[in-house]
Amino acid sequence: MSKPAFTLTRPERRTTSVVFASPHSGRAYPWSFLRRTALDEQAIRSSEDAFVDELFDAAPCHGAPFLTAGAPRAFVDLNRSTEELDPALIEGVRKLGHNPRVASGLGVIPRVVANGKAIYSGKLTMAEAKRRIDTYWTPYHDALRAEMDQAHAMFGEAILVDCHSMPHEAMDIVARSGARRPEVVLGDRFGAAASEAVVDRIEEAFRRAGLVVTRNTPFAGAYITQQYGRPAQGRHAVQVEIDRALYMNERLIRPNGNFAAFKRLLDGVIAQITEIGRADARPLAAE
Repeated sequence: MSKPAFTLTRPERRTTSVVFASPHSGRAYPWSFLRRTALDEQAIRSSEDAFVDELFDAAPCHGAPFLTAGAPRAFVDLNRSTEELDPALIEGVRKLGHNPRVASGLGVIPRVVANGKAIYSGKLTMAEAKRRIDTYWTPYHDALRAEMDQAHAMFGEAILVDCHSMPHEAMDIVARSGARRPEVVLGDRFGAAASEAVVDRIEEAFRRAGLVVTRNTPFAGAYITQQYGRPAQGRHAVQVEIDRALYMNERLIRPNGNFAAFKRLLDGVIAQITEIGRADARPLAAE
């Protein structure tokens, strides 16, 4: 039987236009998938935004819905277009132009996990790819679109906070330059996915918590921010990438000793972000 495509936790009373979502924290690995992968359990989980769903689960307590993926990223990537099919992995797919994500093995059905490790020893059928998209990708995005539409209908705007995590080593190049290592990267596709006023407020919430924040480099946002961010229509999407070393042992994929304290810190950040979407903040968010 299929695993649930997503979990949607709604607040008792919706009081903000902010919607939180975590598309890469799914960890329900189908047994049929695990049997055919060439990787062990640790390696196959290396693409996961592990524990991000737990870090942000206070969102409904502050009046915002929280949508989390069921399927893991190594199985189907919800932050990719359904058209990003990899001809090197899926039978019958023709190469149409150059897509750097697909070329690197990170299409909607990934060919590799972190560090370029191959997931499979052979190819998948188009029928299998379509089954994963129909069973997991489409229901997740239907639910996300519905929550954004409801926020817009209720508040005249919708603000998506797309929650992710990044490997600690992703910021090594910044640290080597002598600058402070970023702990949070906000991606708004260089202003195309959210108004500056909204991103400023989200950045302020993380900075008040004592975290080092940068924007768009090296993570500016992918399919989800591109698809759901329409600031001129009062629809904003901001990708949030958090350094995994702040709360987990990346090698063992386990919470570290700072997990509980960091989660408490994020609860305060979540509370401030939901304030952006309250009634008295709507004129600012719609600028």
